[in-house]
Amino acid sequence: MRPIGLEDVLGRERYGAERDAIRRRIIAHKRTRRVAVGDRLSFLFEDQATIWYQTQEMLWIEHITDLDAIREELAVYNEILPGPGALSATLLIEIEDQSGLREELNRLIGIDEHVTLEVGGELGVAAAFEAGRQTAEKLSAVQYVRFPLAAEARRRIAAGSPLALAVAHPNYRVRAPLPEAVRASLAADLADPAAAEEALRRVRDGG
Repeated sequence: MRPIGLEDVLGRERYGAERDAIRRRIIAHKRTRRVAVGDRLSFLFEDQATIWYQTQEMLWIEHITDLDAIREELAVYNEILPGPGALSATLLIEIEDQSGLREELNRLIGIDEHVTLEVGGELGVAAAFEAGRQTAEKLSAVQYVRFPLAAEARRRIAAGSPLALAVAHPNYRVRAPLPEAVRASLAADLADPAAAEEALRRVRDGG
């Protein structure tokens, strides 16, 4: 998936004028990218549109206009994009009771060894978690995961095989089938790079 470049970034004046409309469009787009897995975990499958929006929001909030600083932000966020033949997602561990946040996170230590993307109910693709966001003693509430897909997994997804996310942690065992809208969106990503480009255009420019 093509990295977001300077040519994709809207100037501060235009982004400010269109920010509310862009926010409505990204919310609609994320409905085809987000999957709840039980009541604690949420996966957002990333693409150019989601990464572009995160970058634009960071530039807006931090008042970043220097080109070198913008390039630095792009480099950071582009790392989250999926590579060839892969899917990537941001995993949020959602805990409403902030007073018990650390205790709940501690209960999920080791989750990086227990997340699988099921393809067709038979083929399992283990999630690869970004290093440094979990240890034997501590777990971050935000995790970045990748699902490297072998040729057979990609073939099955292209053929319409159902997908599911499964977590088999001793303290959290949940399986969540992906809604058809999400499955179709991911299949389009893998089948044609133009699909992600078009999603970015719709979110950024409307129409």
